[in-house]
Amino acid sequence: MNEHRRQLVSLAHPVYLSLLASVASGIINTVWVSRLGGAAVAAVAVATNTENVLLGVALVFASGTTVLVAHARGARDPGALRAAVRGGRALCALVTPVVVAGGFLLREPLARLVLGGGDPAALRLAAAYFALSLPGMAVFFAQQLVDGILKGAGDTRTPMRLALLANGLILVCDPVLIHFYGVQGAAASTVLCRCVALVAGLRALSHDVLLRTAAEARPAEPLGTALRRTLTTGLPMSADFTVRQGGALVLVAIVARLGVPAVAAYSIAYKVLYLATMAFYSVRQAAAIHTAHTRGAGKDARRDIGRQAMILSGACGLVAAVLFAATAPWITGAFGAGPEAARHGVLFLRCIGPYLLLMACFIALGGVFEGSGETPALLRVTVLGTAVQLPLAYAFLGLGLPGVCLALALAMAVQCGAVAVLLRRVRSQEAEDAFARVA
Repeated sequence: MNEHRRQLVSLAHPVYLSLLASVASGIINTVWVSRLGGAAVAAVAVATNTENVLLGVALVFASGTTVLVAHARGARDPGALRAAVRGGRALCALVTPVVVAGGFLLREPLARLVLGGGDPAALRLAAAYFALSLPGMAVFFAQQLVDGILKGAGDTRTPMRLALLANGLILVCDPVLIHFYGVQGAAASTVLCRCVALVAGLRALSHDVLLRTAAEARPAEPLGTALRRTLTTGLPMSADFTVRQGGALVLVAIVARLGVPAVAAYSIAYKVLYLATMAFYSVRQAAAIHTAHTRGAGKDARRDIGRQAMILSGACGLVAAVLFAATAPWITGAFGAGPEAARHGVLFLRCIGPYLLLMACFIALGGVFEGSGETPALLRVTVLGTAVQLPLAYAFLGLGLPGVCLALALAMAVQCGAVAVLLRRVRSQEAEDAFARVA
């Protein structure tokens, strides 16, 4: 096996398991809360979606720190590594109080905004859930930062273990706390279990040899400069995530024009697709870390990392496309959404293959851009793809959900083409720089 591919697999599979574990907490909460009725389920669903949005905020300091720590590790510069960690901590400390205090004070308007003015019971329960979950974002943000530091240092296994620990504890604590405290018990269970994982994560940081060595070094730059560097590195990644989430929400509104069964089918299929897309994003994180670690190895190394990331992610996409097409009737039937929704879902899962393959390649290459510090260019491509995707989805709505699949595939093809142009420009610039050095 190619050395770069071996390293990508080693880094990616723990990330994939940790991503799956993170999604599991929302599923576990929903399963146990469903015993309390529809209003409770709606409240927890709203809170889970809100947390997904706030994850975009956490990416500013978490992903920024991962890339900068990885750069410092690759350069074997303890001072730069310490500065990267300090910058991430400072930015996290700056952002967290704003989110926690603002979210807690605005918990009722936030619940009303997301749920609408419909069900008073759901509004009350969502506000009660937010009263604990939004202050608990302090723990969530700290955990994201710890994970980001460890990943940048080349350790993706510890974040995986921490995610499994937190969600294993949630599985045990949820039924007990929900039984006694209802919806607020679900929020308390999530926060308390994450606290345990955070303590374990902090212990892991203190025992990491690389980080302990860096802690004794003189920071390579002042705290304010390190904070700004983390912000400028992480902000494009955060914006990329936010644009994608926003585009997904608008796409739901477009699909809603096809009727309730189509929306139900799309929602089910979208959750199932996480099994594949998380694999792509795990390869992306691995490619970003490995590219940063080998930043000084030259353009040939980066090109090979990109090639191997595409092969690995593309293989995941191909396997997922075949499995979804073959098992679509069983997948949709398992959710019990009714025959009409199942029919729409089967069509969607059998038509989504080309989009998955193109997405796998695009997402994997994104990791090379991140690790090379060229994320702003990738953000522009994401914005372009979203701007193409939504009008096409509306235009092809007459074809039903297969038309939505076609729009997704065409928009992703545009993004892949744009990335190919960017890569060509980067190579041309590298050739010009090499010629100038020789001259």
